Amino acid sequence: MSAVQIKKVETRYDLKKFIEFHYDLYEGNAYDVPNLYSDELNTLRKDRNAAFDFCEAEYFLAYKEGRIVGRVAAIINHKANDKWGRKSVRFGWIDFVDDTEVSAALIKAVEDYGREKGMEEIVGPLGFTDMDPEGMLTEGFDQLGTMATIYNYEYYPRHIEAMDGFTTDNKYVEYKLYVPKTVPEKYAKVADMIQRRYNLHIRKLTKKDVFEGGYGNQIFQLINETYKDLYGFSELSDRQIEQYVNMYFPLADLSLITVIEDRGANNKMVGMGISIPSLSRALQKCRRGRLLPFGWWHVLRAIKQHKTKYVDLLLLGVRPEYRAKGANALLFADLIPRYQAYGFEWGETQVEMETNESVQNQWGPLNPILHKRRKCYKKNL
Repeated sequence: MSAVQIKKVETRYDLKKFIEFHYDLYEGNAYDVPNLYSDELNTLRKDRNAAFDFCEAEYFLAYKEGRIVGRVAAIINHKANDKWGRKSVRFGWIDFVDDTEVSAALIKAVEDYGREKGMEEIVGPLGFTDMDPEGMLTEGFDQLGTMATIYNYEYYPRHIEAMDGFTTDNKYVEYKLYVPKTVPEKYAKVADMIQRRYNLHIRKLTKKDVFEGGYGNQIFQLINETYKDLYGFSELSDRQIEQYVNMYFPLADLSLITVIEDRGANNKMVGMGISIPSLSRALQKCRRGRLLPFGWWHVLRAIKQHKTKYVDLLLLGVRPEYRAKGANALLFADLIPRYQAYGFEWGETQVEMETNESVQNQWGPLNPILHKRRKCYKKNL
């Protein structure tokens, strides 16, 4: 009989323990960037996250000798399954001590849940949608994590790959990009040319544009269009879009958000780039993911006073018909001088599919360094 007990999260107190386990397991780790407790709670609570309009999920805790030793979420995204013609149960929010009995019990809990729901495979790590972190870190364990990605110990992928039946379903890469002293000539020339030839122009947004002019909504609608063919993507609903606009834009530094419009097409939004000052060090100073008593100060200094050397390139998207025209160069030509003015030394690209060469080719003039790799795993049930 296994010494590991799996218990389903059934109460708010259980959910609190589910969230807190990550802080316990990674306390003092130099590379992990813990999420804010309030953000985790809003994502995982079924009465708060708009993704539950088309997802269902259960959360599990692993106990051994009376203490919590692991956690995992079992998620079914029905919209993604319908789109991609799959019957997948996702595993996410997975953390465990270095004990194969524990990791095996957690994965079995997700498999059993998936079978009960008629699913035919288990995949992960994935969240509810692409707006959640995804992919298990397999290289780059000595690199600082980011707010938008998962950091995990080196033994995690070893455990998964040692289990019977698991194969790699998708691979990701992440790049470090050094901020140049001047805008690379390639970007500057292309940006100048496409503004004149294709009548494209940069628009910098105001709060009024975002919340009253509909630009916040348009940005996420553009994400739906430009990300639709990416691995596991499911279209963001109107309710999700409203939730994300109200969550992310109130404190956003709008000078680090760039929109491209086509003047010849009634100022249609054809591209956007969203970046933020890195919050990694600030979040590490938020004791157990709390903004109080002093965490808010570190986060606010990073956002408003740019007390960081790094910038996170959160979301970049250009409509397919404008990519071949070089519209990406307009984003970089606008943003690089702003990074220079803020004193940023390098940027982080977030996760990209290893096979997405068109995205990776755009980094060339910035001397990219591939410094992290990730995997999503799959097993037939």
